[in-house]
Amino acid sequence: MSTNTSRVAGTAAKAAAVAAFGALALAPVVIPTATANAADDACANVEVVFARGTFEAPGVGDTGQAFVDALGARLPGKSMDVYAVNYPATLDFDQAAVGIADAANRIESIAANCPATKIVIGGYSQGAAVAGYTTASSVPAGFTLPAGITGPMPSSVASHVAAVVMFGTPDSWFLNLADHDAPPIVIGGPYAGKTLQLCAPGDPVCFPGGLTRAAHSAYKSNGMAEAAADFVAQKVGSTPAATMVQTAATVDVN
Repeated sequence: MSTNTSRVAGTAAKAAAVAAFGALALAPVVIPTATANAADDACANVEVVFARGTFEAPGVGDTGQAFVDALGARLPGKSMDVYAVNYPATLDFDQAAVGIADAANRIESIAANCPATKIVIGGYSQGAAVAGYTTASSVPAGFTLPAGITGPMPSSVASHVAAVVMFGTPDSWFLNLADHDAPPIVIGGPYAGKTLQLCAPGDPVCFPGGLTRAAHSAYKSNGMAEAAADFVAQKVGSTPAATMVQTAATVDVN
């Protein structure tokens, strides 16, 4: 089963992990639980594959949990499963490749075994880098895939992905600050039209000139989790199209 590049993951994760400033290590984390499956305990209507931020405990983390809770409330009558991407999310930055591989494997498995399930890819901070690189359509020039990894996810998988949401994604300046060899996070063409990137004003990881550490950890409470849930609910067909309300946030819809 194909996955994304290890080298790209390492550089992106290095930037995102530094962005966490170590503060997240002290923050309380809610471990996610999968919501109800379909009645036959087979395939859910929607599955969220979410990667937590640096230093958050195994699970989807605070931002991921806020998003999952908000999305569940917007999917009446639909079953939803939640998959927490399994990767270290530590300062061992190269290990973000584990997250990209795990996310891609899970997504491909859902697409193959539950073709009617609508997949939502998400991530916060280092996890947003993981989510972004998971959608990549090609390997950046100059990067060599490690043995056993064949490349990006098959293009056929994209039709099973309803939406991609990314909170506090490291921008190119921040990536370059952490590693001059880090390529920018480029959402793959088939996913670009269904991707929402959210950046809180002042967040030094994603906001140009941002200097507010607290902004990077505010996604769970600044209205952006709800904005992302609105976006995804529209993409999976649970709510009519509407103009999203932007609350204390800069929203970038690709």
